[in-house]
Amino acid sequence: MKVLLFNGSPHNQGCTFTALKEIANTLKEEGIESEIFHVGNDAIKSCMACRACANLGKCVVNDRVNEFVELMEKCDGLIIGSPVHYASSSGATVAFLDRAFFSASMSGRRDIFEHKPGSSIASARRAGTTATLDQLNKYFTISQMPIISGRYWNMVHGSNPDEVRQDLEGMQNMRILARNMAWHLKCQQAAKEAGVEMPKKEETIWTNFIR
Repeated sequence: MKVLLFNGSPHNQGCTFTALKEIANTLKEEGIESEIFHVGNDAIKSCMACRACANLGKCVVNDRVNEFVELMEKCDGLIIGSPVHYASSSGATVAFLDRAFFSASMSGRRDIFEHKPGSSIASARRAGTTATLDQLNKYFTISQMPIISGRYWNMVHGSNPDEVRQDLEGMQNMRILARNMAWHLKCQQAAKEAGVEMPKKEETIWTNFIR
């Protein structure tokens, strides 16, 4: 089993990475493989709502978004990490995830995310974390992904990695989150082996507020 750890920070090994690394180390202790996917510093084009993905099977903009979706197809869980920028997740994170989730949905590849456990973490100097977590968790709830929690809101505080490591409660919660994720994945695997069927699928019903 493998969990993809998404680093939406412009810094490759900054505060968000420090929290994700703590999660990765704990997942390894639980026998779960993980990989940290760093968005990087290249400009991320936002979704154009062109819906070309419905025919192409991927986003028409051929950048790391498509690479991420292909990686996610082979993974069993997802943890999204983002720094807090003006009380919300980073612009790159939003642009990236909008296209990743939308293209998977429109191209008939919902199972890339569907029913896989997801969680989000936020890194901030001081505040804006809960608003960021609320924003990120919506990618999971619209995709039928069970949300994995820690013992507190999934956040760490600090202006640099050393300060984040001094946030003992925040780092402890990263470990608790990782163990909860591992437990959920093992439960899913046990259910599959026991022959428990996945939830019944229904054809999507689209309604508009204006007729």
